[in-house]
Amino acid sequence: MSTIKNTEVLYSEYNEVAPIGLIPMRGTEELGARINSYLTRWADRNGKPVHDYLIEADCPRFASGDAKGLIKNTVRGKDLFILIDVGAYNCKYKLFDRENYMSPDDHYADLMRIIQAASGKPHRINVIMPLLYGGRQHRRSYRESLDCAFMLQQLHSMGVANVITVDAHDPRVCNAIPLMGFDNVIPSYQVLKAMFGAFPDLVIDKEHFMVISPDEGALNRNMFYASMLEVEMGMFYKRRDYSTIVNGRNPIVAHEYLGTSVEGKTVFVADDIISSGESMLDIATELKKRKAKRFFAYATYGIFTNGLDAFDKAYEEGMIDAVFSSNLTYRTPELLKRPWYKEVDVSKYIAYFIASINHDTSISNVMDPKEKIKALLREHRGL
Repeated sequence: MSTIKNTEVLYSEYNEVAPIGLIPMRGTEELGARINSYLTRWADRNGKPVHDYLIEADCPRFASGDAKGLIKNTVRGKDLFILIDVGAYNCKYKLFDRENYMSPDDHYADLMRIIQAASGKPHRINVIMPLLYGGRQHRRSYRESLDCAFMLQQLHSMGVANVITVDAHDPRVCNAIPLMGFDNVIPSYQVLKAMFGAFPDLVIDKEHFMVISPDEGALNRNMFYASMLEVEMGMFYKRRDYSTIVNGRNPIVAHEYLGTSVEGKTVFVADDIISSGESMLDIATELKKRKAKRFFAYATYGIFTNGLDAFDKAYEEGMIDAVFSSNLTYRTPELLKRPWYKEVDVSKYIAYFIASINHDTSISNVMDPKEKIKALLREHRGL
């Protein structure tokens, strides 16, 4: 396998399984175009110029709301990759002369329609679903549905060979489909690269920087950051009222901090999703009370269901310094303009996965970013 600067993998020594076909579903057009540009660039460098990997597809609807999947180019013999964002709530459709916003259910139904429209003609079908459908309903506590596990079993029964997701809420859901490929991608290197780029003055050592886990569920990802950056880690324990359910969850009574002093330090908190953002802001407030110098938050999916006002206020009051999030799900134009919002581009990372899967090569180098993070840290420190 050949490499060039920045460990870009060219795959020139391997044959592709089949020609790539990339279908960006509604709401993923921008991300799909970025991924396509990397794939075509690599193909050109390998002496196999390809104008475009994109395949046009649509799910038109009747006025009654009924829909159908329609693929407008050939997919016969293709290694087909379908890119979907179930969180793209900005997409709309007409229903009895009214506009409806698409829910995750609508996006998933369209995915199934496109798979049906392929009619078994592709060489292989792969689904890239960064925000995993039903991912927050990953385990059963009582008489409850298991949406995510059932979705994966449906995709398997429809002939999907691989599912690629990013920072799954609980990757153990893959136990539902032991015979299907399932890759959970964590863009740790991309996050640190974006943070060092936005704040080149950061001092990364035990005296100036600390990683904090927002709860016990996020321990593993924050332990990884702490170990790679060679700094200390603390955590919060969410004390909940399990006798009450509000908006589908048990409300948090208090955040209890466990760890060493954060006084005078920059703190970094990583999680998979910022939904309403209440928990993240509570943690920021608690850490600032403990005299933390700066507060950086990262969530792979910043969806801000309660709007941006609370984060604007926290930024103005000095409670938060920056919130990093990826471009893997829909971001409002208002969010992109916020001074506290910093975007992490993951399109190249996804392109690496597509190229690896398409060439049937090991993805261990793509999934394990330790060496790249070490090199990035040395560069940031000027070593």
